[in-house]
Amino acid sequence: MSTDHMARRNVALLTAAQAFLGAQMPMIFVLGGLAGQSLASNPCFATLPISLIVLGSMLSAQPLSMLMQRFGRRAGFLVGAAGGAIGASVGAWGLIEASFPIFLAGSLLTGIYMSAQGFYRFAAADTASEDFRPKAISYVMAGGLLSALIGPQLVKVTAEAMVVPFLGTYLAVVVINVVGAGLFLFLNIPRPPRPDAGAPKGRSLPELLRTPRIAVAIICAMVSYALMNLVMTSTPLAVVGCGFDQNAAADIVSGHVLAMYAPSFFTGHLIARFGVERIVALGLVLLAGAGGVALAGVDLANFFVALVLLGLGWNFGFIGATAMLAGSHRPEERGRIQGLNDMAVFGLVTMASLSSGGLMNCAGGTAQQGWMAVNLAMVPFLALAGGALVWLWLRRGSTRVA
Repeated sequence: MSTDHMARRNVALLTAAQAFLGAQMPMIFVLGGLAGQSLASNPCFATLPISLIVLGSMLSAQPLSMLMQRFGRRAGFLVGAAGGAIGASVGAWGLIEASFPIFLAGSLLTGIYMSAQGFYRFAAADTASEDFRPKAISYVMAGGLLSALIGPQLVKVTAEAMVVPFLGTYLAVVVINVVGAGLFLFLNIPRPPRPDAGAPKGRSLPELLRTPRIAVAIICAMVSYALMNLVMTSTPLAVVGCGFDQNAAADIVSGHVLAMYAPSFFTGHLIARFGVERIVALGLVLLAGAGGVALAGVDLANFFVALVLLGLGWNFGFIGATAMLAGSHRPEERGRIQGLNDMAVFGLVTMASLSSGGLMNCAGGTAQQGWMAVNLAMVPFLALAGGALVWLWLRRGSTRVA
């Protein structure tokens, strides 16, 4: 009997969580670099707060995955919301004290929420049928469309609402986590049954990683997310550095996040019709297009178009890679491979985020030169992911011929 009735209910709750709780991520990404720039003694460290969020996400991915394997998705998502609330509280304290180290500690804790949010897409697939699975993942990711509207607008309202710049935004993030955590009380995803002593435990991690489809899915997810983060992290600094104001930066990030999530209403249908490999390939092409537009100039229109293409590329590349991975392992293997996938993804994203500030502020004498360095850094990673996808196609073709 189909479990899609339960799956659709869970998808609705996870979509709401993506929309409401997820609003904190564009809020923090808009202001994290600007707050870091105001607190850090060296401008090269301006994006370090965002880098530590991603590092916290990487470090907590595997523990959260194993926690959810044992105690269920609800427990992991509640821990994530608690991490977001505590992280924002510590960040607010750092702003009050004008302490960069305290602010960085809050950023690291915020990574717990970011990691938990990454598992919403896998949770959507847990109770879905094979046919509904890509659509379930896509619908949950579509919740980010509302977060793209809510988050940047809250930044405009709260960033200068208190004497200490950005303090109001971080206090608003605390409220979002506390209120949004209530959604998970209604989630109904059975925890995976504990295997009997003689039951198969699934493939080991080395065996899973040697599976070509899994390996390519992880590579494409890593590259799609890391390149999106590399460019987005530097965008507010580049926009302001090229003579535009903070509200323009917020609007550009808002357009970017809209582009990240708006296609999710039909990404699952496109995957079902054209195949996951083609959609991932389209994502990589769009990411390359974003870099090309950014390199063409630093007018406001260039920033908008580049960031929209960046968001679209992330959507097709990352959702496609997620669907590829979700269809390549068994339920008893998900705690191992999903946690490893997100740890690998956020590991590369951490490197991209750390590199972003250095490239932006220290790779040239002007904001324009730094922005060019950021976008040129995309090239080798796009070559890696594109090469891996071509290898998978060729391997599958040769297997069919044989």
